[in-house]
Amino acid sequence: MSETIQKAGIADTETRSSYWWKEAKRFLRTKPLGTTGLIIVLAYIIIAIFANQVAPYHPLDTDYANLLAAPSLAHWLGTDDFGRDVLTRIIFGARTAMLIGFTSAIIGATAGLFIGVASAYFGGKIDQIVQRLLDILLSFPLIIMALAIVSIFGTGVQNVILAIVIPMIPRCARVVRASALALREVPYVDAARALGFSHWRIIVRHMVPNVMAPYLIMLTAFMGQAVLLEASLSYLGLGVQEPIPAWGLMLQGGAEQYAETAPWMAIFPGLAITVSVLAFNLFGDALRDVLDPKLRV
Repeated sequence: MSETIQKAGIADTETRSSYWWKEAKRFLRTKPLGTTGLIIVLAYIIIAIFANQVAPYHPLDTDYANLLAAPSLAHWLGTDDFGRDVLTRIIFGARTAMLIGFTSAIIGATAGLFIGVASAYFGGKIDQIVQRLLDILLSFPLIIMALAIVSIFGTGVQNVILAIVIPMIPRCARVVRASALALREVPYVDAARALGFSHWRIIVRHMVPNVMAPYLIMLTAFMGQAVLLEASLSYLGLGVQEPIPAWGLMLQGGAEQYAETAPWMAIFPGLAITVSVLAFNLFGDALRDVLDPKLRV
């Protein structure tokens, strides 16, 4: 009997793995733009992880003999006003962008996931109170809310992550709640209540897995927004501070002052931000098409 159950479990696991492998191949075949976005995102992640091995110089190394040097064989993307290699700064800036982007998006989307599902599950006055609080947070534009939080708590990586997480929570919670409302009265949730399962178990085991599609879509969208928001805060001097390499920091100061004489100081960091945000958006749109039953072909 136990052997039969064990074999059934193994077969079920193999069936699930083959299903996801089939879905992954279908995604790669039918969504070329999404696949391109995924490849670019993975490339950024690999560059961020292996920045020490990939970068030709140390990000803080200065070459006073080559201040504002144009792109050359020695410095592929030129140098800045301190003689630092722009390519190296961009590579290490990818580590900052990916760290803040992934961390803030995962925390914000996950917190919004549980708040949205719990709000839909309990309903009544709890749902009303939660939704009014979310309305208050949603009434502030994302960048204004982030600026307010950073101005209160100060700059630095941790505070920038907090400033990005808080505005993202209500946006994800509202979308997830809309999907979770339909699950509140389904038979298996009623059966779980009748069996005496705790509210937490019903939410985590029976409702959360069924709203993963909108959660994953919001998560990928938030990653691109987080990268852009971090760059905006750093550009305004309220995000990551020197000497930490960051794309937004590279666009302020010298990049503005020498925009005409050394345009590479602004062009290449700007391209890095643009390509990363575009890649996240392309991948997120393709993922939505795959996961949303209304859009599947």
